Amino acid sequence: MITKIAVAATAVLITASPLAYAAEASSETTSPTVGMTHPVTGADLNALTDARVAMIKSALQLTPDQEKYWPAVEEAIRARAKNRQARWERVAQLRDSSPLEALHEKNPVEIMQRRADSLNQRAADLKKVADAWEPLFKTLTDDQKKRMAFVTVVAARGIRDTIEHHVESEDEDE
Repeated sequence: MITKIAVAATAVLITASPLAYAAEASSETTSPTVGMTHPVTGADLNALTDARVAMIKSALQLTPDQEKYWPAVEEAIRARAKNRQARWERVAQLRDSSPLEALHEKNPVEIMQRRADSLNQRAADLKKVADAWEPLFKTLTDDQKKRMAFVTVVAARGIRDTIEHHVESEDEDE
């Protein structure tokens, strides 16, 4: 069973790793890119979210009684992903100008307020995910909780490794 989860997690991370580079802006479009020659589309990000949701649900192997809690969890995951995508698109638009131009044209107080609003939105999204998970988590067996922890750790490591790789590649460009 753990082998199946590990294979599924690895497949998702292999698919997801290039998409994590979506913070870069394409010179031809405001859509994020992934270090490839084409921008990441909303469909690409939706496919990544679909894969994440499927991996989590598959790993948990929910019982019919637990299934009734799943729609709220999936909805919260998808809403968070949609808001993340919107933030990435805003970042890509901001990258069209140099940092100095952005500071000269913008009020620093407004920048801090926008950042605070963004962090509040991220916190609210995470709270919704946690609130959606709570009733389902209470019904999980110890084995299901272990699988959930495993999937979480694998995903977190994949994200961390992707960020580290991205930072290293930016350092090499300088």
